[in-house]
Amino acid sequence: MTGAFVPFDLKRRREVVTPEGIALTFVVATRGARFGAFVLDYLILSVATVTAVLLLEWMIGGASTVDDKSPGGAREFLRVIEMLVWFLAWNGYFMAFELGPRGATPGKRAVGIRVAARGEGGDGAARLTAEAVIARNLLRDIELFLPLILLLVAPTGETGSAGFAGALWFLVFMLFPFFNRDALRAGDVVAGTWVVEAPKAKLPDTLSTEGGARGPSAVTGASYRFSEKELAVYGEYELQTLERVLREGRPEAIASVHEAICRKIGWNPGAGDERAFLEAYYAQLRARLEGGMRFGKRKADKFSG
Repeated sequence: MTGAFVPFDLKRRREVVTPEGIALTFVVATRGARFGAFVLDYLILSVATVTAVLLLEWMIGGASTVDDKSPGGAREFLRVIEMLVWFLAWNGYFMAFELGPRGATPGKRAVGIRVAARGEGGDGAARLTAEAVIARNLLRDIELFLPLILLLVAPTGETGSAGFAGALWFLVFMLFPFFNRDALRAGDVVAGTWVVEAPKAKLPDTLSTEGGARGPSAVTGASYRFSEKELAVYGEYELQTLERVLREGRPEAIASVHEAICRKIGWNPGAGDERAFLEAYYAQLRARLEGGMRFGKRKADKFSG
């Protein structure tokens, strides 16, 4: 008799532990979703860069027109500028969006996935760092574009060994996600990242009200208000962790986070009202961080100054 059928999404679920000892559940993005996001991002980038290049050619005054009378130096200079624009746009696009609060490009957001840090050994949650984002995106050039360029410039016929090497190089990296259970690219392995499904459940609108105001708890009637000092101990990473815990709504995770925050800020509100406490803390911490960013202040996590 065969084993019990396991739903596909359950096979992709991973539980990781934050540095505070809080267990969080992630669902690894499918390979199809990642490919779809890449295609969308590539289309966005292509349209944007082609438009920029055409505008550049118009500004230069048609120096790129291919005819015998066109100044060769101007054409060569324009080709260099075009390559530089593409390189900066390609790498800057992914890095800028993945370093943002959502950890996702427009393509990833459209299909409901995001980049996250795997933590040491892949068994712990960590903050997504700039170094990790830079590493995973620079590796994409080695995984994809260098072998494609080699294929395009490789000679044919008897001297086509370079083309064969380029094709093999390309296939090894393209098939890499199919030979590990987390669908990791080589860039993900090097950077310590993975791509996971972004939570789709919506938090109550009251969690994001202006100023973080919260009504009395439906359980105890208490209204939780936190001082600037009590909110200053956490940053964006902890806010994202708290948001995920509230979205998932697992009682054991809520209790664990409630205990960790109370211990950190020196509160002892007792048991039975954990979710209301966390919702109030989330709303007020989010309001504080958003207010700080409006004035150019950003606190990435609790270790930041």
